[in-house]
Amino acid sequence: MSDFETVTPTEVPDGAQLIDIREPDEFNQWHAEGATNLPLSELQSRYGEFDLDRDVYLICLSGGRSAKAAQWLEMNGIDTINVGSGTIGWRDAGLPIVGTEG
Repeated sequence: MSDFETVTPTEVPDGAQLIDIREPDEFNQWHAEGATNLPLSELQSRYGEFDLDRDVYLICLSGGRSAKAAQWLEMNGIDTINVGSGTIGWRDAGLPIVGTEG
């Protein structure tokens, strides 16, 4: 059972701290505008890079990997918010993306 919040892409506020946890090759193809890449594979060693004074929104392609990341972070005392439908939902909501879907 999870303790983290899940939101839709349209619920992510402008200027939010949006962390895309996909691998760099996926992120570089296309991603939500304003997202920063921090791969799931590096999460345990790099989560200290988050600004913990701001909400941490996690995103991946469809929401599964970001949910796993959110669960791990919550277990380690860091409140996070999962973007449930991921980058696909972001695109489908008409929100800006960078790059071209491959």
